[in-house]
Parts: sequence; structure tokens; C-alpha cells
Amino acid sequence: MNDVIDISSKQFGKVAVLMGGLSAEREISLLTGEAVLQALLRQDIDAHGIDVGNDVVAQLRGQDFDRVFIALHGRGGEDGQIQGLLQMMHLPYTGSDVLGSALSMDKLRCKQLWHSAGLATPGWYEAVATSDLDKLADLGFPLMMKPAHEGSSIGMSKVESIEQLEGAWEFAHKYDRSVIAEQFIDGDEYTVAILHGHALPAIRLKTENIFYDFDAKYESDDTQYICPCGLDAEDEKELKALAVQAFNVVGASGWGRVDLMRDSSGKSWLIEVNTVPGMTSHSLVPMAARAEGIEFDELVLEILATSMSRSQGNEE
Repeated sequence: MNDVIDISSKQFGKVAVLMGGLSAEREISLLTGEAVLQALLRQDIDAHGIDVGNDVVAQLRGQDFDRVFIALHGRGGEDGQIQGLLQMMHLPYTGSDVLGSALSMDKLRCKQLWHSAGLATPGWYEAVATSDLDKLADLGFPLMMKPAHEGSSIGMSKVESIEQLEGAWEFAHKYDRSVIAEQFIDGDEYTVAILHGHALPAIRLKTENIFYDFDAKYESDDTQYICPCGLDAEDEKELKALAVQAFNVVGASGWGRVDLMRDSSGKSWLIEVNTVPGMTSHSLVPMAARAEGIEFDELVLEILATSMSRSQGNEE
């Protein structure tokens, strides 16, 4: 990539890699954080891993860190909370700012923004109580039920009938007060990684599971990741352009990933944005970067470079 900030490892200074945290995605975050930490150390970065708890301010204070690599997934890491804290502590950090993180993590607000911008996203209803379930049948079956503020497909299920609505809602509601019911798009699932405003090669996902759930993402060896994705050049170009537009509409920046569905007619539907995607052995951003000739260690350094604009006082 030509627009990566050209700096030596020493100019990054002392780097804290925040991982773990208290969200439902803690274990995946620990894997991401350790992979990132080792990649930085291999490149002579003065990097230090921090398993984030309620005492994160004390963990950061007094250690003279120059910047932070955020490897926290889910609540507390991708929703603007840690970003706001780091801004108050005057610590530059990787990825999206407070607003972009918060809007991307909130599936309801994210979909509302896309809809207002004229971007296609499946129809939806918010269900905060069982009394809201009556209206969900209007979406048609099957539909997807998901917590509004979780990632990694946690709390998500496919609903085939009215009889399954309440059980699916209760499952999602265990993780979040706000539950989203969303029209099911029958088609192929794609993901587009974005780095420094540039879309990396799209990946098509194939799983034998009912949908691309937690098991398919992190545990199954049967999930297929197809890159090149199989679309012709023009269709992939359009898919990538839509992903970048969707990313920008919610104010995301630096790096991230946009998930989409493509139906049998060739129409693409936006599903969600991840502002701190996984960086594990099963993760998609490293896979897409590799397809563009960017190996893992270089990718980690480029993500760390997204913190540099904040060092210079220019919020992305």
C-alpha cells in the first residue's frame, strides 16, 4: 500500500497492547492481543501487553506509554468507551474514534444511518420486550435475531417460525437489553477489510453451519474462506466501494471490516461493521491483507500507524 505512514519502529515509542477486557469476547481478544504483541516485538517495537480490567487507568498511568494498540473486542473495546478514556489520558490509539466506534458497535444506529444514506441493509425491528415480538412476523421468515451491541455472532440465532421467536429473543436478551430482529438474506456472505481507507480483497465465507456463527468463525476447521472471492472484477469493485462507503457513513476510520450479504439477484446488503476485528489464526483481516501481499507483521505495524494522526493532533 502506498499511503502507509513511513516511520521507523523507534518513532512509535512505548506501546501498550490492550487485550482481554470484560466483554463476552474476552477469550478471542486475548488471542488477538497476544498475536499483535508478538508481531510488534518481532519488529523491535517496545510493546507491552495489558489484560484490561476495571483498573485500566491504574494499569496505564505512570508507565509512560506513547500510544495504544486496541485489541479489545466487544463492549468496552469497540463501543467508544476505551477510546474516550484514552483521549482523556492524551494517549493516541489505533482505529476508530469515540463516535465511529460507538455507532459501529450499535447495530440499530448503524442500520438507521445506512438506511438514511440510501444504503441497502436488511429490514429490521428492535425488540426490547416480549411484547414487541408480535410485530416481528412482519419481517417474514426466516429472520435473524441478535443482540444490538455484541459481536462475534454472540447471542445470535436464525428463526424459522413464530414458535421460535420467544426463545431466540430470550437468548439474545441475555446479552443485551436491546435486541434486533433482521430480515434474512438468502445468498452468499462476504467480508471486506479496510485499511487506511483502502478496501482489501473481498473474502467469501462458506460454512456448513446454519449461518456464520461463533463456531464457524473461531472453532470449526470446515469453514471455507474463498479469496479471490469469485466475483468478476467489476462486481468485486462495487462490493468494495460499498463497504468503504458504509464504513465512512458511520464515522469509522483507520482499519476495520464490513460484513455483507449478496442475494441471488446480485444485490449487496450491509450487515455490520467491526472496528476492532479479530487477529487470530481464523481471522479475516490478516487473510485479506495476505492476498494483497501484506504479511501479518507488516499488517500489525500498519494498524499501529493509524494512531499516528492522533499523535499529530489530527483526529481521523
